[in-house]
Amino acid sequence: MNDYYEILGVTRDASQDEIKKAYRKKARQLHPDYAGPESEEAFKELSIAYEALSDPEKRRLYDAGGADALRGGASPFQGAGGFSDFFDAMFSGFSGASSGPTPRRRRGADQLIGVDITLKEAVFGTQKTVSFATYIECETCHGSMCAEGTQPVTCSNCGGSGTVTRISNTMFGQMQSRAACGACGGYGTIISSPCQECAGQGRVRSRRSYPIDIPAGVTEGTRIRVPNKAEVGPGGGPQGDLYLEIRELTDEVFVRRGDDLHMWTTIPMTTAALGTDFMLSTFDGERTVTIPAGTQPGEEIILKELGVGRLQRPGRGNLHVHIEVEIPKKLDARSRELLEELAALRKEGRVEPQRRDHSMFEKLKEKFAGQ
Repeated sequence: MNDYYEILGVTRDASQDEIKKAYRKKARQLHPDYAGPESEEAFKELSIAYEALSDPEKRRLYDAGGADALRGGASPFQGAGGFSDFFDAMFSGFSGASSGPTPRRRRGADQLIGVDITLKEAVFGTQKTVSFATYIECETCHGSMCAEGTQPVTCSNCGGSGTVTRISNTMFGQMQSRAACGACGGYGTIISSPCQECAGQGRVRSRRSYPIDIPAGVTEGTRIRVPNKAEVGPGGGPQGDLYLEIRELTDEVFVRRGDDLHMWTTIPMTTAALGTDFMLSTFDGERTVTIPAGTQPGEEIILKELGVGRLQRPGRGNLHVHIEVEIPKKLDARSRELLEELAALRKEGRVEPQRRDHSMFEKLKEKFAGQ
């Protein structure tokens, strides 16, 4: 048999799309319905070549060892008197492999796509419509892989078993081993009239859209599994699973730390001393925040249950309002006069160094040191 790449008329580094286009073009030219019965063998060769090169694993085997590799043929140990055939025969009963032809209908691959959500959507959960490229079942052949009105025919080479028996002469005598049939690729049948729409794959490339529920509490990198929503397998096989990887967008006001939210606000020193109430716009709407009189820089006010919903658990985190106090750098004459009066009233004119209180650890350390 000629080289599969030559049969399809492509180079050895051709992409899957180039192989598919070349097959479609030649299939129209060689199909027995158009070119006559004399083209049947050439069309069969073309189908076998395409079947091998359109499957990445089979193509890898073919590139490594030619058609013999696809048939389970020549082994590097054959020069040693059929040593591999001997082991194939001796241990074939212990391989656990099921007998029978390889099914054309297989499960589709899983797919992973990224989904962007806002912080508010992470807080409450949301629904997103995701759209992505994938394989869907061919509407022309409905996954049968065959042209309308046709069906696969039993392989005459293997009688439909998908395997052939080889007899090898070894030092132990004649040994039998089984290998995938090279004529049908191990499927047991040959599709002589593949569906033109899907090039005999039983599926075509398209786009799909699904509304997906995103639960509250998801965070950056969370993966959500959606069963049976990814690509349709070859031959119209079952769909793979769709995985959504969450990408959380940065919010202009709030910062997330686990299930808690944090935000910062700056108040004048007079407000810190006197206290006040102000309205804060949260994800739950307007809320009143009370700043107690005498609030110090760096203190925080906690608003319960206004944080992020907990993933797969009841309740929510908290909202932390961090207070920063603004000290004026420049004062007009009247402001300085008033502050000086306040300092005199509170007797705050002098600055005296204060000894830092020892921590419990330092006190214990001094005790054991004999101080």
